[in-house]
This record gives sequence, C-alpha cells and structure tokens, in this order.
Amino acid sequence: MALKIEDYGLLGDTETAALVGKDGSIDWLCLPRFDSPACFAALLGDEHAGFWRVAPASGGLCARRRYRGDSLILESEWDTPDGTVRVIDFMPPRGEAADIVRIVEGVSGRVPMRAELRLRFDYGRIVPWVRHREGERNAIAGPDAAWLNTPVPMEGHNLTTYAEFAVAAGERVPFVLTYQLSHLPRPKAVEAERALTETEVFWSDWMAEYSYDGDWDAAVRRSLITLKALTYAPTGGIVAAATTSLPERLGGPRNWDYRFCWLRDATFTLQALLGTGFVAEARAWREWLLRAVAGDPADLQIMYGIDGTRRLTEFELDWLAGYEGSKPVRVGNAASDQFQLDTWGEVLEGLHLARTSRIETDESAWDMQLALMDFLEGHWSDPDNSLWEVRGERRHFVHSKVLAWAGVDRMVEGVERYGLEGPVEKWKALREEIHADVCANGFDADRGTFTQFYGSQGLDAALLLIPQVGFLPWHDPRVVGTVDAVRRELYRDGFVLRYDTEADGGGVDGLAGEEGAFLACTFWLADALHGTGRTGEATELFERLLALRNDLGLLSEEYDTRAGRQIGNTPQAYSHVGLVNTARRLSGAGGRRS
Repeated sequence: MALKIEDYGLLGDTETAALVGKDGSIDWLCLPRFDSPACFAALLGDEHAGFWRVAPASGGLCARRRYRGDSLILESEWDTPDGTVRVIDFMPPRGEAADIVRIVEGVSGRVPMRAELRLRFDYGRIVPWVRHREGERNAIAGPDAAWLNTPVPMEGHNLTTYAEFAVAAGERVPFVLTYQLSHLPRPKAVEAERALTETEVFWSDWMAEYSYDGDWDAAVRRSLITLKALTYAPTGGIVAAATTSLPERLGGPRNWDYRFCWLRDATFTLQALLGTGFVAEARAWREWLLRAVAGDPADLQIMYGIDGTRRLTEFELDWLAGYEGSKPVRVGNAASDQFQLDTWGEVLEGLHLARTSRIETDESAWDMQLALMDFLEGHWSDPDNSLWEVRGERRHFVHSKVLAWAGVDRMVEGVERYGLEGPVEKWKALREEIHADVCANGFDADRGTFTQFYGSQGLDAALLLIPQVGFLPWHDPRVVGTVDAVRRELYRDGFVLRYDTEADGGGVDGLAGEEGAFLACTFWLADALHGTGRTGEATELFERLLALRNDLGLLSEEYDTRAGRQIGNTPQAYSHVGLVNTARRLSGAGGRRS
C-alpha cells in the first residue's frame, strides 16, 4: 500500500519526475517524460504495479531526510540496531538518456541492506523481459528498455531483481538505473559520484539567478526549485503536477491527470519567476505559451501537452486499484475540450505581463493577442465551464467574465502604454460593457457579495481575484463584502474550498462526492486579507499554510482537514506558485495589480 502523500519526496531532471517514499521506495516514475506511461506505479495500486526500494533489510521508515542545499538531491537516513545508513537519491540533468542514481552510504556501524527492483511498463501492466549481461540487468518490453548497474551481486526471482549487501561506515555503494527507447543503442551509464557532483553544480548554478529579498526565504527557495523540477526543459512548459489520479477526497472519484500545462497558470507562474529573478525560465514559459496557442483562436484549449500537444484523450486504467482505493485512475484529461472563457483573458494578461517585464517581445506576440481579442469580443457573453472545469452545464461564471474584462483591459493598455495598434475606443467601450454586465448580474446586493455565476446563491474562491486583476479596487465595499463572504461560507477548519459542491441545490460541477480545501485558493485569501488591510490575519493564514508542507517543503493540490493529510496531485505547481506570490506580496514585492 502506498504511503501518505506527504511521505513522498520529489526527484527530477527537468524532463520527468519520481516520487520516493520515506521507506526508500520509488513508487512513481514516468519515463522518458512527465506524461509517459509510468514504469513504477505502486503509488496508484500496489507493488505489483512497479517500484524500486533501497533500504535497510530491517525495513521501516527513514528517521530523517533532507535535500542537500538548494537542490533536488535527497538524503534519507535510517538508524538501525546495526548502525546508521544514508541513501542519496537524485536524477542527473538529462544527458544521453534518463538516469536515476541511488548511492548507499554507511554512516556508522555495518548495516544490512536490501534493494528490490520491479519494473512494470505501461502503468504496471507490462512485465519486461529481464536479462543478465556483463554485470548488469537489462529489462526490455516493446518500446521501453532499462539497465540497472551496480557493483553488488543481483539475482532475480518472482519477476523482481534483488540485491542483498551490507554497508559499513565510510563505504558507498551506487545503483544506476538508465532508461532508453529500446530501438536505440544502450546509452553509456553515468558514473554515480561524478553525476552527483554535476547535479549539485547544476542546481547551484541555477539558484545563482535567485533575487528574492523578503521574508520566508527558505520556503520560497524550495518552492521555486519545485517549480523548476516541474519544468519540461526541451519546451519550457510547466506541468501542473508530477502525478495523475491522486484523489481530491480519499476514496472518491475526483481523480484527474495533471501532467499537462494549463494556460491559466501562465500569469501566476510568470509573476513568481520574474519576481524572483528567473527571467530565462519565464521567457521559456512565454515562448511555450505562444507556440501552444498558435492557430485559430476559436480552437484555444485550456491545457496542452508539455510539447504543445492538443489531443489529451481521457481514459481509465481499470487494472489499477487507485490510491487508497480512489477510483477511477485516469490518464489524459477530457477537460481539455471544454470552453473556459477565462483562458482567453489569462493568456492576454500573461502576454501583457511579459511585455511589461524584462522579457523581450516581437510583433508576433501582439498579432497573437489581436487574434485572441477578436474571438473574445464575439464570445465574452457566452456561458462556459469555468476555471474549475465543471462537468455540469455551462453557466455565466463571474470569474470568467472578470477575466474577459481583464483581457480587454490589457489590450487597451497595450495601445495606450506601448503605442501598439488597435481599435482602442471600441475596446474601451467593450471593457465598460463587460464591467457593467458583471456588476449588474454577478453581484448579490442583498448579501453584499459577488456570486459564483449569474443568478447563483453560491460562492467561488476565484472571486478573490477580482481586485488582483484590477476589476475593482481593494477598498471597494463589494470587494470587502466578497472577501468576508468567502471567508464566512467557504472557510473550513482554517482553509478555503474552491466552492461549495452542494450550493444551488448541488450538481454545479456534475460530479459526485466532495473535495478537500484547495491550497491555491487559501493563498488567494491570504492575499485578499492583506489587500483589504488585514495584514496580520493574512500573515497568520500564510504561516498556517506553510505548516502544511511536508518535511521537504512540498505541497500537493489540496488538504483534507478531517484526516489532517495532503490530498490531490503532488507536488502541485499552483500551490507552490501561490506560496511564492503570497510571500512576495506580504513582503512588499507585489503581484498582479495589488
């Protein structure tokens, strides 16, 4: 059975990622890319779906673990009756092929160790053919091939590769797992100790660009490293999370594949990267965005694959039992076919932010914005599925209309501030029309709050973004009333829900079951409390959120307040972006239009 979500640490080479538990087992890894089928999928089933454990023969969870400085080099230590042992896990920056390196280091005494490798390609479905040749194990099945190299003797039984050995103080025993497409030549294996040095240098060099000068420095650093780890280096795309189908409620059906790039993340991510000195990553993300949205603006999707792929067909893996029985396990995401109006506004705002920052731009970006604007002009009044990807009927969601307003507003600024060409007077009139429509139909005067959609009695945490995008000032009574209403009605045990799934008679999102508190929304509430003059309360809430991080500083998508556990896909980019931007805002670094 898989561990708690917070018991996993992250490894990555900026092309894919692995999750390694406190028990020394890698229970999730997709090769060669984030969105490839997993070769270790025990996280979503059991050990029959594939894992790789390196730990003391006596078993148990590690006594302590940490990342080495500002890196993704994970050091886990066990204290046993025979002594103390450390396992150093990392993925070197991608060279010829993908590698995972595990170095067992004796700290004291002499500790018996056991390594178990069970490769299962295609999400645990395919058992590879394993051969022993020249002191290593080679596993192959269809398009996939992997090699395990180590100086210790290995043997195979029960379709698993084992190694039993002991490590004394001062000794170091390496294991290197290398992946390559099976039709290509066997790549040269990395030398473990040299790869360790090179990996440490890689992360040190990357962090040299860091320029944040505010409070909560350690938390911001770790979140930025996590965001870098979720970046697909060949294209600059950033996946929403490294996993699929970790549940929004334990045992429930709200299990989605997050190994894709969401357009709405663009502005928040650009803020976080640009505000902390990482201009190269921001530029690569902007370039990915331009490539992904190229084409007919009417065909704009809310998400794309890491290389810009559009077809993200959703299907279920019925041979996997799901994390703690949470079924179905899904691959792909049907929400990619939804109409979400806010996406047009987010893209226009993201490209505008890039222009106002230090990222050089060209005429093609403005041409793209003009095409997107043309579509937005004709469709801003259409109902949509909202940023929360509801699978119920389309409605006139307030947040979607507000982001449409923001997109128009940024186009007006493009003309007035940067001298770009466009029908600015027509856009100004449209901006006023949308603003009036939202205020007339999306505001409940009796309750003093904006609502989730026109005619709704429910709320939506995304309403907290109304002042952030500049739709209304922070001190406007309608903003303050909305912040207070969200805090009153969506606040659960100290954190914020996205929306009430039972509001307006239930069925708003077309799904059964509940979900946990959404961490990004709780960061938004901290921002809103600060923006409305309640900085002390904002800081208290922010530090409560920081306390939810695991011992390695990682956050998933949501938090189960009843079980006191992280839930949802992990690590979640939206949560870590929220952490960085809220820290910046509370430290006076600003963000959006605060």
